[in-house]
Amino acid sequence: MGCAQIAERSVIPAILEVEELQLAGVASRGEAKAKAFSERFNTTAYVGYDALLADENIDAIYMPLPTGLHAEWIQKCLAAGKHVLCEKSLTSTYAEAQQVLKAAHEAGKLVLEDFMFEHHAQMKLIKEIVASGRIGDLRCVRASFGFPPFPDADNIRYQYELGGGALLDAGGYPTKIAQLLLGNDLQVAGASLAFDPEKGVDIFGSAQLNSKSGVSAQLSWGFDNAYRCEIELWGSKATLLTTRIFTAKPGFEPEIIISANGQSETIKAPADNHFKNILRHFATTIHSGDFAPTHAALLSQSRLLSDIKNHATT
Repeated sequence: MGCAQIAERSVIPAILEVEELQLAGVASRGEAKAKAFSERFNTTAYVGYDALLADENIDAIYMPLPTGLHAEWIQKCLAAGKHVLCEKSLTSTYAEAQQVLKAAHEAGKLVLEDFMFEHHAQMKLIKEIVASGRIGDLRCVRASFGFPPFPDADNIRYQYELGGGALLDAGGYPTKIAQLLLGNDLQVAGASLAFDPEKGVDIFGSAQLNSKSGVSAQLSWGFDNAYRCEIELWGSKATLLTTRIFTAKPGFEPEIIISANGQSETIKAPADNHFKNILRHFATTIHSGDFAPTHAALLSQSRLLSDIKNHATT
């Protein structure tokens, strides 16, 4: 549902290579783009999103629409009996996320947020290293994701009404990884957001989240920044650092650096395709019928983003 660049470059090619899924069609508001995509990927073109939803043979929707449109169209998908894999962030507000997940529960359908890095072999290896006790007990998690300004002034990320802003775009990544490592009970201890008065959206920010165990996560993000895409885990015995945690492309072997007592070791994580992995996870979760843990994590993510914004602006 929607012919975004990420769909064209990464997700649709991955769908075509995942045995558990079959590409049924591509929808666009414009006929020309729908036909161009359908010809490129040898599939059906749907002109208008409602035409896609009217097809009863379609079981699930991938949605790369702007965040500001998610709440409306996810609920329409659910009402049409479709499962939904949507790009992050799930919705613009926590209230919208609650509405969406209430509708998902009533429809008995899965909604999944497309954080691919969670399903990369690099993330699995990091969790194994932490669980092994090699870096000791976690003392602090630091995560950063930022990049330079977008060249096009009318980019959707600069449009408030479409869910623009750095927090919902880049900030979702470090917020998500903090929960993966520290759990869903995190609370916002402090936050800041810098707004561009001309664009009307936040362009960079930071936050500190605290867990009940006393371990904190220090997060930073932005799209008016030098590029940074890293996580550092500070443990009682050692530190762990990797600098391509969110954007490891297929074929790339991320490096994990473990440092202790003045010595460092570099471990290469295997190359992986996290686009294929999350699509397989989407299909597997649908067939499992157990959507509650996924939906609980979505609510936790949305709550934290809302709390960060409220803390920073009030």
